[in-house]
Amino acid sequence: MTRTLRPMSLALVSLCALLTGASAAWAQAPAPTAPAALSDVVKAPRPQGGEFFGLYLMDKKVGWLFTDLVVMPGEPARVKSINQLVFKALVGTRLSERNHREERVYEAKPGGRLLSFSVVQRGDGGDQTLEGTATPEGGMRVVRKRLGHADEVLPVAATKERVEDADQARVALARKAKVDGFVLDGMDLETYGLTTTMEPAEQRTVNGVKVKLGKASSISQKEKVPVVSYVTQRGEMVLVDFGQTMQARKETEAVAKRMDLVEVFGLTRVVLPKPLPESARAVPGNVKLVVTGLPEKFRVGTYRQKFAARPDGSVEVTLQAAAPSTAARKPRPLADPDGGENLKSNLIVESDAPAIREQSKKIIGDEKDAYRAAQKVNTWVATHLEKDYGASADRATDVLRQKRGDCTEHSLLSVALLRAAGIPARRVDGVIYMVNQDGVPALYWHEWVEAFVGEWTQLDPTFNQPVADATHFAFGYEGNAEITPLIGTLKVTEVK
Repeated sequence: MTRTLRPMSLALVSLCALLTGASAAWAQAPAPTAPAALSDVVKAPRPQGGEFFGLYLMDKKVGWLFTDLVVMPGEPARVKSINQLVFKALVGTRLSERNHREERVYEAKPGGRLLSFSVVQRGDGGDQTLEGTATPEGGMRVVRKRLGHADEVLPVAATKERVEDADQARVALARKAKVDGFVLDGMDLETYGLTTTMEPAEQRTVNGVKVKLGKASSISQKEKVPVVSYVTQRGEMVLVDFGQTMQARKETEAVAKRMDLVEVFGLTRVVLPKPLPESARAVPGNVKLVVTGLPEKFRVGTYRQKFAARPDGSVEVTLQAAAPSTAARKPRPLADPDGGENLKSNLIVESDAPAIREQSKKIIGDEKDAYRAAQKVNTWVATHLEKDYGASADRATDVLRQKRGDCTEHSLLSVALLRAAGIPARRVDGVIYMVNQDGVPALYWHEWVEAFVGEWTQLDPTFNQPVADATHFAFGYEGNAEITPLIGTLKVTEVK
């Protein structure tokens, strides 16, 4: 039970903040302060009225973006940025849709602070509104509103985000220099570093005419996917590349909102030259694949995966699976070998939520052995969650309440329950072997779980595997967009 849509849409939610090309409203009315007192993000040329973009996955339209930036009336001068993402596609036979809109208000002066923000999420993943306001002490007070729930005040650390970070691409091009900054992510409310570098200008054909375009490359500490923006001399952003997989193309509003209704499940799969051997499904078990299109940064050997470069540029990958050794297993609670991130409760995992803690205790009982406890969580989630593409949720408490979803819901709830029990855990992103109704052997994008029980081990609650078998090929963790450039470029040439 896999889904390709939501991991990519979540990545774009945070990445779309880089697309804040918008209305030069300060040119329509006198600014309350002298132009020299305004940030470069306001002075940079841009079209009036905001910009619409069609969002394309492997050249198929799956959504649209809108961005705008205006100076608000009144004194002191403030800047509002608006970003809206609509992602709509078929996943199997189900229509899955996400609507994510953010508005942020900053001081308009150079280095102006983030004063407030609102995030409105609708559709796939669940509905909620987040409203944040800067406090006199320098932090942020954020209120989460959900239908049927009491309003929650969320603890959020002070953010270093500044007004220039609303549109680093245009600022970098205006300054002809690198821009370093920060962005408060609208999904997990964590602040991540963001850097934009000016690249050499390029000649591109736009609407049948060759034009010289400014080029800026942005990279987030969270997503780690290069986002390359192309801007005309008049300040129009005409194209944005998200790695090699996704692209935003400037369009009129009517064209941008016209969808292809792509079936992404089959579009993004990696077709195999032949079925995997039965040894891949055994535990212990293993399989070897020869692949192309796998950058070096993904060839990090682990206890489950080994890589060997071949003279022709391809890579031989050995996937293996085995239960954790009895000698290495330890009682819970355990310290996180990665410093604590894998025990952390946050806006998505919610392992400190009373409902999650209570359910974790019910499932595990008095079991002290961390691996046996992890197995209990894996089995409970596998047998109590209905397999349902149409009931997705981005928060562990929502998954627990709904008790249905696909691989992302199974993994998210499992990780929350494990962390609540003192077992370090994280979600794993990659592909899994399946043969669907069309009979084509392929690798499909999937998410499962890794837990530290004295040593790391992987489990798959979607398929009730206490040891994720060797048909699982991992690329990253926690829904990170870093893996999205592999979509459409990864190829398997041999199965051994």
